[in-house]
Amino acid sequence: MTDIHLLEPDNSPEWSPFAQCRPICELRAGAWLIRERWEAAVDGEAVAVYSTKPMHAFVEEGVPTVSERQAVAGPAFVARSDFAPAGVKTTLPKSPARFVNEATTVGWWVPRGATWEGEHADWVEVEIEGMLLNGSFDIITAQEHFLAPDALDFAHETGDPLPQGSVVIGDPADVVILGAAVEPGTVFDVRGGVVVIEQHCHVRSGTRFEGPVYVGPGTEILGGSISQSSIGPRCKVRGEVTHTTFVGYANKAHDGFVGHSVVGRWVNLGAGTTTSNLKNTYGPIRLKVGDVSLETGRQFLGALFGDHCKTGIGTMLSTGAVVGVGANVFDFPSAPKYVPPFAWGASNAVMDRAGFLKVAARVMPRRQVEMTEAVQEMLGTIYDSNTNG
Repeated sequence: MTDIHLLEPDNSPEWSPFAQCRPICELRAGAWLIRERWEAAVDGEAVAVYSTKPMHAFVEEGVPTVSERQAVAGPAFVARSDFAPAGVKTTLPKSPARFVNEATTVGWWVPRGATWEGEHADWVEVEIEGMLLNGSFDIITAQEHFLAPDALDFAHETGDPLPQGSVVIGDPADVVILGAAVEPGTVFDVRGGVVVIEQHCHVRSGTRFEGPVYVGPGTEILGGSISQSSIGPRCKVRGEVTHTTFVGYANKAHDGFVGHSVVGRWVNLGAGTTTSNLKNTYGPIRLKVGDVSLETGRQFLGALFGDHCKTGIGTMLSTGAVVGVGANVFDFPSAPKYVPPFAWGASNAVMDRAGFLKVAARVMPRRQVEMTEAVQEMLGTIYDSNTNG
């Protein structure tokens, strides 16, 4: 099995709000994390992530050590975290090689005896299928490209019998249930793609799925319309959700529309939280990150929710909203297009460091995740690096 070293993009506004709280390789592109897509593409295992110093404290189950960029001795593969490979397994040549997508180098194969130290323009080129991501907003674009084929891959697995009382619109073989509890009255519309429900999930009556949909292990779907979305592990989701990616461990347990959005880990969306995903002019959507404006080229884009952020009941978010890590959004008549990291309500205040850690220590055990000293140090470092504390 090939060792994979993941090279993170620069911490630029394009990658807000996630570059401030987690490696980009740990974002979900389709059904799988970018790291998992690389592991499948080159039949390897990620052993290192190279990023800027604030991320060096990052710890999470399954994530390799994060450190400064360094030379890599073969045999190994160096992969860019801002590229999401398609589901095609790649053959590694005997000689050193640059893996290229649309004339852009996105990875390097380093055989035994060779060393990677940078671009290596003289190495032989090998084409690789996939998608280069230009920022956090392209997680939605990647989902549009990858979710349908990712879900279709599960159709080859032997799943559970279709639950009694379910309604299927389309081919019943496109409903793949892998050890989940699905209550009677659930509707599966699979005319547009496969619906996959992983093990230990619980789906309540009154839920309508419109494929392609992927629901990760241990997630609870509590009712509503879930369409063309990828939901990571241990989430709670209810209401109208479309074209949205949940990285995992998030809570949207109440009604409210969330569309074309990316929801980070440990996010809690209060009852009635609603995103706008289309401008009244039907024009392209621009992001605002601090004083920087970013063109996305997308007509549909909701909100980007950084890890550990929270919204109060009835929160309304404008098209292309960016909510920073740890922000607490409440008391707004209409939330601003950009909410800075660790913002506290509408008063321009910043959440207290000790208070943030205390809340995280309450939240994480609710999903059976221990608040270890290493996790506490990581969260403290993220707080300090985002507040200049």
